[in-house]
Amino acid sequence: MKLHEYQAKEVLASYGVPVPEGRVTHFPYDAWMVSMELGLPVVLKAQVLTGGRGKAGGVKLAKTSDEARDIAQELFGKKLVTKQTGSQGFTIRKLLVEKAADIDRELYFSIVVDRTTSRPTVIASKRGGMSIEEVAEKYPEDIIKIPIDPAAGFLPYQIRRLKYDLELTAQEKEAAKIFAALYKAFYEKDCTLLELNPLVVLKSGHLLAVDAKMDIDENALYRRKDISKMRDLTESDPDELEARFTGLNFIKLPGNIGCMVNGAGLAMTTMDVIKLAGGEPANFLDVGGEATPETISKGFEIITRDPKVKAIFINIFGGIVRCDKVANGIIQALKTVKVKIPVVIRLTGMNKEEGMEILKKAPMKFYIAQDLRDAAEMVSELSNDKHSATEKKSTEKENTKAEKKEK
Repeated sequence: MKLHEYQAKEVLASYGVPVPEGRVTHFPYDAWMVSMELGLPVVLKAQVLTGGRGKAGGVKLAKTSDEARDIAQELFGKKLVTKQTGSQGFTIRKLLVEKAADIDRELYFSIVVDRTTSRPTVIASKRGGMSIEEVAEKYPEDIIKIPIDPAAGFLPYQIRRLKYDLELTAQEKEAAKIFAALYKAFYEKDCTLLELNPLVVLKSGHLLAVDAKMDIDENALYRRKDISKMRDLTESDPDELEARFTGLNFIKLPGNIGCMVNGAGLAMTTMDVIKLAGGEPANFLDVGGEATPETISKGFEIITRDPKVKAIFINIFGGIVRCDKVANGIIQALKTVKVKIPVVIRLTGMNKEEGMEILKKAPMKFYIAQDLRDAAEMVSELSNDKHSATEKKSTEKENTKAEKKEK
C-alpha cells in the first residue's frame, strides 16, 4: 500500500523527523489561503501515488499568493503522466502546499527490503534530487549501501559511517537522531520502502525531509489500523478494488490474455510461460485455493470487462480442491457469465481425468490442454487478432447455419 507524500510526512513527523510546514488543499482558493498563512514563497505538489512528479510538471514554486491560486487552478483535475503511470496517468485531486525551503544541498536516503539478503538495507547518496537509478548509472561510486540485521537494528557504528559518507559531521547529533527515527518508523510501520528524495541540508545547517515516500506491506495492514485508514481508494483501479472486496487477488496488466489461476506462485509461473510463448498477460488473478463457482464467476466477470482481452487461460492445480469440482465450477460460472472469447483450460492434480471428462461433455466450447507449455502456446495463438477475427467469422457462420436449420 502506497502513502501520499503528505501522509508519509505525517507519520515521519510523529517520529520526530523534521518536515516542512504545509497543508493539503482540495480547491484553488484553499491554496491561496494556505500560501498566505505559511508565508511566501510556497511549493505546490500534486498528491498522486507515483514518482517523477517534478519532471511531469506536478511540483511548482509560487512566489505570490495569486500565483499559488493560478497554479492550483492549472493543476487540479489535470492528468499527471509519468514513466511510472503509463499513458493513462493519474488525475490530480489534492495538492500539498508547503513553505519553500532554503536549500544548501540535497541528499538521497532510503530504506528498502532487500529480497536477496532478506533484510532491510539503507541506500543513500550525496546526490539527492534525482532518481536513484540515474545516480547508479552515472555516479555508481556515490551509492552507499548498508545492510541491517533486523535482530540488531540500525547500529551506532553504521549511523556514524553514514554521517561521514554523506558529509554530515557538522550535523552529527541531528543526523544520528533522524536516521535512527527513520529506521524506527520503517520497522514499526511495516514498510517495504521509506524514501527521502531529497533530504536537504538547509543554509541554516539543519536537516529537513522535503519529500517522503512510504510503501507499507499489505500483509501487515491487519495490525496497522491507523495506516490502513490512509488508503486512497480514488487512486486504485476499480476492478482491483472489487476483486479485493470479494476475496480475489487481481492486478491489471497491459496484455490481451486473461489469466485465472489458483495460487499466487502458479499465477506467476503461468504469466512467465505465456510470455515465453509470445503472449502478453492481461492480468494477475488468483481465485484462491478452492476455486469455487462464485470466485470463478467473479473472475470471468472482471476479466471480460477489459476490451483488450482476446482469450482467457484457466490454469488450475487440484491440490486443496479436486479437478472435477473445479470443472463443474467452471461450467456453472459460464452459465452465469456469458464469455464470448476463447477459453483455454488446463487442469492438473487430484481427479484430473474426471475433471477433463466433465469439460469434454459440457455444452460449452473449450480449448482443453494437457501440458502447460502447449496451453500457453494455444492461448497466445488464440489471442492473436487475425486468429480472433477468423474465429469470430467461423462462429457467425455456425450461428447462421443453426438459425436456418431451426427455420
